[in-house]
Amino acid sequence: MKALPNIKKDLEFTRELSILVDVLKNIAVSQFHSLEQKLRPFEGMIKAVDGFFELICNSGISHPLLRPGTGPQILVAVTSDAGLLGGINMQIIGASRAELDANPGKLVVIGGKGKTYARDMGLSFAGFPGIDENNRYSQAMQVRDYLMQKMWEEGASQLKIIYPFPVSITVQRVEMVTVLPYIAKETATYTPDVIMESSPGKVVEYLAHILLGNRLYDIFGWSRLAEFAARFVHLEDSLQKLKEMDNKLQLQYFRGKHEMIDRNMRELFSARMLYADEK
Repeated sequence: MKALPNIKKDLEFTRELSILVDVLKNIAVSQFHSLEQKLRPFEGMIKAVDGFFELICNSGISHPLLRPGTGPQILVAVTSDAGLLGGINMQIIGASRAELDANPGKLVVIGGKGKTYARDMGLSFAGFPGIDENNRYSQAMQVRDYLMQKMWEEGASQLKIIYPFPVSITVQRVEMVTVLPYIAKETATYTPDVIMESSPGKVVEYLAHILLGNRLYDIFGWSRLAEFAARFVHLEDSLQKLKEMDNKLQLQYFRGKHEMIDRNMRELFSARMLYADEK
């Protein structure tokens, strides 16, 4: 058993660390709710782009961005630069590796943690910095332009994104969405007459540009929200473990103190008995 001064130091350290973790947890909660209020997907834009795509698909226009091909896929893994997130970044890279094992292709990793895990797993990838909320739009547009260029250069058949989605502040899940090619949700019962001033291919590519940029911007926002949620869960779990440690240290401290008092009383009693016998 440790000496009482050492146990007392451990107890003080654990309590101070618990206070710090509790502060960080409250900050994560505040950041989560603050960002949650700002995330409002532009539903009007999404419906308009979907409407144009549906019109084009139902007009019988053929384009590589409107049908799955046979080439390799491009897979985007969205992770973070920050720590204290539990295993969410590892889950994303693990899911990415499983997807690439099933459907080979090019991996694009966003975020420092994901790049570290991908490198440790021996995966080749192209990397981008983690999401900065102040520059989320410009980052989304930069990644969009890169992905569109790579789709043509690689002859990619699909573009998928794996990212963390915050179901709530206590629950996150890893999701994968296929952004391109665009698959029509419904087939019209008639063939509409479509008049296009631009070539059909240019229209499809422009709509794909808008769609991908919008999806990336929204996904980057959800991913940042999931970071705060995962950090809260991780810190809450750490706080509970610190409380358990605090309880154990308290028991050790009081047990040691009682043993010391009991030992001192026995020694004092023995000394008094010895002194009485000498008289």
